[in-house]
Amino acid sequence: MRLRRIKTLIVDDSLLFRETLARGISRDPAIEVVATAADAFMARDMIIKHKPDVMTLDVEMPRMSGIEFLRRLMPQYPLPVVMISALSESVFDALNAGAIDFVAKPDMNPNRDLDAFFSELILKIKIASVARLGRRAEVSKLLPTGKSQTDQGWVIAIGASTGGPEAIYQIVKNFNQDTPGAVIVQHMPAGFTRMYAERLNDTCLVDVKEAQNYDRVKMGQVLIAPGEYQMRLKQKAGDYMVECHPGEKVNGHCPAVDVLFDSVAQSAGARAVGVILTGMGSDGARGLLAMRKAGARTIGQDEASCVVYGMPKVAYELGAVEKQYSLNYIGQALYKLINQL
Repeated sequence: MRLRRIKTLIVDDSLLFRETLARGISRDPAIEVVATAADAFMARDMIIKHKPDVMTLDVEMPRMSGIEFLRRLMPQYPLPVVMISALSESVFDALNAGAIDFVAKPDMNPNRDLDAFFSELILKIKIASVARLGRRAEVSKLLPTGKSQTDQGWVIAIGASTGGPEAIYQIVKNFNQDTPGAVIVQHMPAGFTRMYAERLNDTCLVDVKEAQNYDRVKMGQVLIAPGEYQMRLKQKAGDYMVECHPGEKVNGHCPAVDVLFDSVAQSAGARAVGVILTGMGSDGARGLLAMRKAGARTIGQDEASCVVYGMPKVAYELGAVEKQYSLNYIGQALYKLINQL
């Protein structure tokens, strides 16, 4: 029996790049490029004609930007979209507008090996084809914990992948200055993690920054693991800090959630809360299990509120998840657990 291929529409204003993309992703037998388009207006016609399963979309285009197109498209014709973006904060506007994920746009140097780019794009097209659309929840406010400002013994550790940037934002935007220090791994390329941290910092009550080696984990602050660095929690003289070093990929990722969670299990033990959010694959599941075995409290995002119920599902099936909650309740669950610690 012949398996149905993922019908894909490519939208980019560059003819050369459209052709390059079409050749690159068509090498995977699971993907069929049904059409290409140079702008949003052509893309609209191609969507109506070909009914694609997934669309790849450039951020910067003539006549109408990719972000504006998304904002107009999604309410009328919900479609899984993978953005292809240069290093720009606008990619986060695209995710907010409904895109499933993004891939960093490569330079078109003919001497550069594009295999890694196409492998990532092919994978994300496949993930997008099974992702749930419209997972946008209003979350309840995380109330003050009542912990003393001098009580620095607690850590919140969060891991996420596909759908994670918006899910993390929905949680962190309601953190208060007395929330224990948080360390986060979001699968994201180098450069984008810094912009993501700065974006959160501009919109949240707590301080958010891309982590640097030996940054202290402190109340009212969130540290985001830098792209292409593995981040680990360490304890020294009663304080927590992070170590960030270039490293090999773990579970296909650098940073990897398992690396962070394993270090939290070793360094913080029962004085931690672990949260695993939406994402494809299994990264973080075994690390969360190590945290739970070390006495930490653990939370998994439930299937109904995930863009991709992969990482939380594997963690739940391993017994790593103490409780599953909808995204709109995870903030309150964290508040309650912290006050029980």
